[in-house]
Amino acid sequence: MADISKLRTMTGAGMMDCKKALTEAEGNFDKAVELIRKRGQAIAAKRSDRDAAQGCVLAAANGDFAAIVALKCETDFVAKNADFVALTKQILDKAMEVKPASLEALNSLMIGNSSVQQLITDRSGVTGEKMELGAYEFVNGPATLAYIHPGNMLASIVAFNEAGLDTQVYKDVAMQVAAMNPIAVDEAGVPAEYVAKEREIATEKTKAELVQKQVDGALSKAGINPAHVDSEAHIESNIEKGWITAEQAAKAREIKETVGAQAAANLKQAMIDGIVNGRIQKIYKEQTLLNQAFIKEAKINVAQYMASVSKSLTCTSFKRFTLNQE
Repeated sequence: MADISKLRTMTGAGMMDCKKALTEAEGNFDKAVELIRKRGQAIAAKRSDRDAAQGCVLAAANGDFAAIVALKCETDFVAKNADFVALTKQILDKAMEVKPASLEALNSLMIGNSSVQQLITDRSGVTGEKMELGAYEFVNGPATLAYIHPGNMLASIVAFNEAGLDTQVYKDVAMQVAAMNPIAVDEAGVPAEYVAKEREIATEKTKAELVQKQVDGALSKAGINPAHVDSEAHIESNIEKGWITAEQAAKAREIKETVGAQAAANLKQAMIDGIVNGRIQKIYKEQTLLNQAFIKEAKINVAQYMASVSKSLTCTSFKRFTLNQE
């Protein structure tokens, strides 16, 4: 019984699993540990194609370093298990201690006699669920703060250029990151490929809207409600309902084709560029941290909020990770 208890403490396996392993190992404790670990690896391999969409997300900050760790599993039941949360915390503590440069490096770190990856595999053997280290993020700066949203499914970490201020200021910004999910600190941090893609989308949308505006005007002038002929399906349906006549439907199709083609051929590039630039600026305002409306006081943005505390205070970097569906 003493060996069974010791084996349970070391591996987290169930009592019957420990008893079985010790019996198969003929009392050889090290071999019993190996058997349990191999079974954990077998379970992990067997369930490798499963979706580990649940889990525990924890974060911590200490001075100039903050980190997020997410340990993923298959079910909410396991994610809320005290031992699973404790393992996530153990991995986070190791990350805070060593400050590894990557998720792969964190997986390789030793905690006691086992690597982080081995501990996860062992725990997978206990629960019978696929588990994996789903995320490891970190930031550095003169001041850092970590925020964990209730439920352990979402966390954010933020680095600042000034230390020694009221902790609430740092927390407010970290909560902003968690709540509003910005894509960058400011305009300069938005990836060029992202801007190019958004500009392409905005350009096509703007052209379509400008053409549609002229088509709708022509339809209205002809006494046809644009909403009644906005698609072929609607046209046929509205003829059956008696809302438009077959003649009006034919006229609408003619207007849409001729006026649409003419409008598209005569679009002014300067007008398109102006509208597109406005839409890009809106993206910067809504999706970059410093330009976002401050969640506690929408009349000011985050940069203005920080400036109200210290004129030189700013956020230098942030990370956010969530297992929630967004």
